[in-house]
Amino acid sequence: MREARAGALIHVNRLSIALVCYVVLGALAWTTLTDAKIRAGTLVILALFLVKSVLRRNDVLHADKDAK
Repeated sequence: MREARAGALIHVNRLSIALVCYVVLGALAWTTLTDAKIRAGTLVILALFLVKSVLRRNDVLHADKDAK
């Protein structure tokens, strides 16, 4: 009973996990990369992945909108 209750309290979806991972990777890139061009390129790529993840979520949630 205790295990089921603990599982019910912690409900995290995959999008929030992905967003947190992108933020952590961005923070690590910011602190460890010294070359400004490489740092900026890395952050741009991470931002593109973040935008792609959010847009893909909207496509999946509102798939019936395109069918009309």
